Amino acid sequence: MSEEARPFIKWAGGKRQLLDELTKGFPKFENYHEPFLGGGALFFRLEAEGQIKKAYLNDSNPELINAYSVIKTDVFGLMAELASPSYANNPTAYYKIRASNPTSRIERAARFIYLNKTAFNGLYRVNSKGGFNVPFGKYSNPKILDSENLLHVHRALQKDELYCGDFTNSLKHAKKGDLVYFDPPYFPISKTSNFTSYTKASFSEKDQERLMRAVKALDSHGCYVLLSNSHSNFISDLYAEFEPEVVYASRAINCKGDKRGKIKELIVRNWEPQIAQRKLVEEIVASH
Repeated sequence: MSEEARPFIKWAGGKRQLLDELTKGFPKFENYHEPFLGGGALFFRLEAEGQIKKAYLNDSNPELINAYSVIKTDVFGLMAELASPSYANNPTAYYKIRASNPTSRIERAARFIYLNKTAFNGLYRVNSKGGFNVPFGKYSNPKILDSENLLHVHRALQKDELYCGDFTNSLKHAKKGDLVYFDPPYFPISKTSNFTSYTKASFSEKDQERLMRAVKALDSHGCYVLLSNSHSNFISDLYAEFEPEVVYASRAINCKGDKRGKIKELIVRNWEPQIAQRKLVEEIVASH
């Protein structure tokens, strides 16, 4: 196992603490697809384990994909930019950078990472015009420049493709035997738990239904499909034929401390984990 890169940003609904559940009874697959990339925790784990031949990584947030692209192609330029005194951890620097609109790819990536590290509660939220609108976070010592991890991320991305667009991009590239992992903006379980404002277009109930149809199309084409979402009657009903599994996850991004903690989530698979696990054991025994 190579040195594992970690998500270089905080992301609402990040999957690092669900990795053991997500990878339980994993099948052997060809290429990997992640249409809602976000922090990329599962991708980084599978890459470190040597399970990925090639990955097709997509997100609808252009600033996020630009940051990944810059890390892949010009990580040293990005690190030099983030080392500038302009990216200081104080309100004056924060609101100046928040109000800025850089045009260079490196400056855009640096702004994105800086705001993510220093904004209140690590939120990435935009208004209807696409403007970042989260206040200063008042953290004592955020790691704005994490050179070691950025280099790990750079190495992890070298053989992979990056896209910015709708999740249906996965339908263009996924082939039989590939693995597609969907981690969409979660369906809200209450009026105050809606974390879908990562882009100026939110992810609606109709989008959740479009996603379900994409899952079924990929399943019919012989792809392995994995999906995570909120524990709600709506999502349970959408994926009833796949018998969703209930798991517990810690969610720390909430403005009220007493609202953080373990909550139920759903994992949807179109394969039986215990069968995949048994096949893997049989292959290991046969090879010896």
